[in-house]
Parts: sequence; C-alpha cells; structure tokens
Amino acid sequence: MQGDMPGFAKAISSILGAMRGEDESDFNMTQTVLSDPVLTQKVLRLANSGMYSAFGQHVNTVSKAVLVLGTEAIGHLALGLKLIEELSVAGAGAGSSSAHIEMEKAVLAGMVAQQVASSANSRHAEEAVVCSLLHSLGRMMITFYMPERWSQMQEIAGVDKEDQAAPQVLGLTMEEVGSAAATHWGLPKNLISGMRIVAPAEPGAEVSHADWIAGLSTMSARCAESLWHDDEAGALEVKRITESYSGMLGVAPEQMGEAIEKAREAAVNDLSIAPLSKPAERRAKALAKTRQRAAGNKILLSGLADMRDLVDSASPGQMVSIALETVYQGLDFSRAVAFVRNRREGRYAAKMCFGEGVKEKLGEMVFDDAYEPNVFHAALNSDRVIFIENARDPKFAAKLPAWWKATLSEARSFVILPLLSNLQPAGFIYGDWDESFPPIQLSQTEFGLLNDMRALVVKAVERRHQLEAVGNRVG
Repeated sequence: MQGDMPGFAKAISSILGAMRGEDESDFNMTQTVLSDPVLTQKVLRLANSGMYSAFGQHVNTVSKAVLVLGTEAIGHLALGLKLIEELSVAGAGAGSSSAHIEMEKAVLAGMVAQQVASSANSRHAEEAVVCSLLHSLGRMMITFYMPERWSQMQEIAGVDKEDQAAPQVLGLTMEEVGSAAATHWGLPKNLISGMRIVAPAEPGAEVSHADWIAGLSTMSARCAESLWHDDEAGALEVKRITESYSGMLGVAPEQMGEAIEKAREAAVNDLSIAPLSKPAERRAKALAKTRQRAAGNKILLSGLADMRDLVDSASPGQMVSIALETVYQGLDFSRAVAFVRNRREGRYAAKMCFGEGVKEKLGEMVFDDAYEPNVFHAALNSDRVIFIENARDPKFAAKLPAWWKATLSEARSFVILPLLSNLQPAGFIYGDWDESFPPIQLSQTEFGLLNDMRALVVKAVERRHQLEAVGNRVG
C-alpha cells in the first residue's frame, strides 16, 4: 500500500462535521466547499443543472446553493467529488494510467446517475450521484494502491474483467474492498449501502429506497464502463443494461436512453482521457478558457443577483453569508470576516469568516460597542464603505484597535462595509489583502456594488425587526 490519503481524510472530517448539524451548519458547508475551487465550480454547476430548473433562479454563490439544495445534498456531492479529486491527484503522482481510467469511469457513472435520477424525479438525487461515484471505489483503490495486483488480475481474467479474479488475488471481492475503505473513512451508512452491487429486480417486485439507490449506482457504473470506450459494442451494451434496470428504477427505457445521452454529452467536456472526450479538443478549449479571464465585477454582480432573489425570504444571517462569500471571491480578499453587534452585551463579535488561519482567531475578534476613536467605529458612525489602502502607514497606527493588531495585522489594505438599520449599527463586513497581493485600488463601480450589497443585507435585517414587532404586538 502507498499509504492513506490525509487530504481526503481531512476533507471528509470537515464535510461530515458540516452535515451533522453543528452550529451554523449551512455556513460551515459553504466554507468547506469554497476552500476548494474545483468543488465550488462543480457545486454551482449542479445547482444550475436541469435537475433544479424548477427553482427558476440562477445560482451564483455556494451560500445560495446550500439554501436551494440543502446541507445534506451538498455534503453528499462534496464527499464523492473530494474522493475523486484526491485519488486523481495521487494517481497522477503515481503515473498510473489504470488509476486515471477508473477515476474517469467513476465520474462518468456519477453523471449518468444524475441524469437518470433527474428523469425519475428522485428526491435523493445527490445520494444516488455520490453512491454511483463510489460504486467502483474498490477498483479505484486497487489501481492506485496496488497496481501490481491489478496487473495480476488482468493477466488472470483479462482487461475490464478484473473483478472476477479479485477473490483469488486479494482474498476479497472488489465490492468488499470498496466497502471496507468507505467504512474506514467513516462515510455514512446510507452511502455505503448504496455502493452495493444489485441485480435488476423481478418485474412487479417491491423495491426499497436503499435498493433503488444501489440499483441506480450499479446500473450507472455498468453504463459508464461501456460508454467510456465510445464504440458500437459499448452502445449496444448500454441499451441492454438500461432495459434490464428500467422497471426497477421506474424510468422508461427510451427516457433512460435520453438521460444517458445527456450524460455522455456532458462527459465530452468533463473527462480528459476517455476516448469519448476527444482529449486534444478538450485541451484546446481549456486553454482558451484560461486565457479569457472574466472582466470587471462579474462575481459581485452575480452575488448581488442571488441576494435580490432571496431578500424577501432569507434570514439576515443567510444574507450576510452570501454577501461575505461574494466579496471574498469577487475582490480576491485574503480574509473576510462578518461581525455582528450584540446590543444586550454591548459588543461586536466575529461570527463568520473565510481565509487561511482566520477561523482559529475568531474568538479574539471582539470589541465594545462604546465609541472609540478608531477606523472601525468611524466607519460605523459614517455609514459608508471605508477603504484603507495602506494599513501599515505609521501615521495610521493610532487609528487601529488592539484587537485588530492582535488578529489581522498581516493585512496591507482592507475594506469595511458597515451595516446600519434605522441609523443603528447591526454589524459590519470586513475584508483584507495581505502583502502577497499587488497594491489594490477599488473602482467607483465596485464601491457602488458594495453599497448595493449593504442595502440588501440591511433590508433583510429591517424585515426581521418588523416581523418581531408584529409578533410582539400579537403576543
């Protein structure tokens, strides 16, 4: 064995923690996803896929995706994608083409499951997707960790028939290898159950939820195996597989065929070495995409669109979460922190954050709401966005409070977005850039967008105050 995967073990821990309903679990899940740019893009793509088109909204931020899909759904997706990514990175280091192939087939199986689950109008689509991604976990583990045993199985049973030789070579079936790895990592029992190999049910037989998920993941993995090669024999095998599982999954063969064709089309762009992906063309497209960096303030505009969609239904905390994520991503902040005022205790305290090393200092970011002559109280009193270009200027040191110097002094430049409701401060959003960034200048357009964002958060705060006032009168 080439050792465990500490990166994946750490990712699993944070994802499961966010799924277990800890305090502010929605925000914890947003943080977990945003810590990984690849995962962020895949979550947003899923949230905007046909499966969720009924919402009629474009989803631009992970915070809104969590609200639309739910913490558990995002968690399921994150678990599967993190595993694929971790194995992919490790497999690249090992230079194993077999490991790459198995990973691409797993990704393709997840795409098939997503499309078929959507056709079936399943409420458990993400669970089905991640079970399909993990269905061939045993094969992925052996190709990465034990490539010599994989070669041995191919010699005995032939290419694509390695499972048949697994008991003889490993003393375990591939399914048992995958289940043991999933159990070792502490994956939820429902996901481990969904990784099982299940034969098509007899016509008219009752199918439990667990068997439906396992049946879909089995079917998806088998289809992916055949689709990957992009040949006529594979297409015929996919047709045979879909017809045999159609009754069990409750999706007509024609409908299933259409869903699998959509998955195949998506795979052309998402996979890199599968014959159906046409690798050379894909590389050329990726290069072109890298060169055309999105202009201007697209991320800020997209986040504002999410906030406008939700301003009449989201809580102030949810609106702050979207605003914080948007400014963190859109302005390339090193760190971003949301502070909330507690009037009863007479103080401001940091509640949400993004950025390396900032979470550990959150408890120290507390200060009294009684006025002091520093830049934070000045911003809250003036009710306007404050931009400090050089926080290290010796002349400016007296305007920086002790709590900032103890926790955030690595910043070279920073921004404060005060949040005032009825002329009373409710909190503020802070973002900074450290010295790894070139000198920063904010445009008037960006100042305008930040002010629009502040106004939407304040609107949510005032809406809550009105609801509380009505409740008190009724009470």
